[in-house]
Amino acid sequence: MTFEELLARDGSLTYKTRGTSMEPLLHENRDLVTIRKKQPGERCRENDVVLYRYPGSSKYILHRIVEVRPEDYVILGDNCTRYEYGIRDENILGSMICILRDGREVRTTDETYLAYVRKLRANEKSRIRKHEKSEQFKQGVKKLIFYDHWKKYIGR
Repeated sequence: MTFEELLARDGSLTYKTRGTSMEPLLHENRDLVTIRKKQPGERCRENDVVLYRYPGSSKYILHRIVEVRPEDYVILGDNCTRYEYGIRDENILGSMICILRDGREVRTTDETYLAYVRKLRANEKSRIRKHEKSEQFKQGVKKLIFYDHWKKYIGR
């Protein structure tokens, strides 16, 4: 059964997460998340963690809404550095309402969860800039290595 079919039948679904894009909040094959079905006409809110299908893909993704725009959403995984644009209401299946870790339930309304979100979002821009600078540095090193190798090859 697909996630869409489970949500249509039950109104919610719980599954074990895969991937690292939502670390440190969610860890692959450890945490269970419960998703509540998005209702027709319902708009998601900033900081909601939503389950969606990227337009033109059959892959399910669970990431956080970082900006609500009139026609779509800007989305970012907690461990990602590239924003995803153009995610529309019709792509979103539902939003996370709870995490189950080691037998303990953490609801997205709990103060500890909300404190995590505030801290994460406050550091978002600097985290992305830091990653971009690191990537620029790596590219510069690769160019230097290539240039040095090329000089030896042509005998200069």
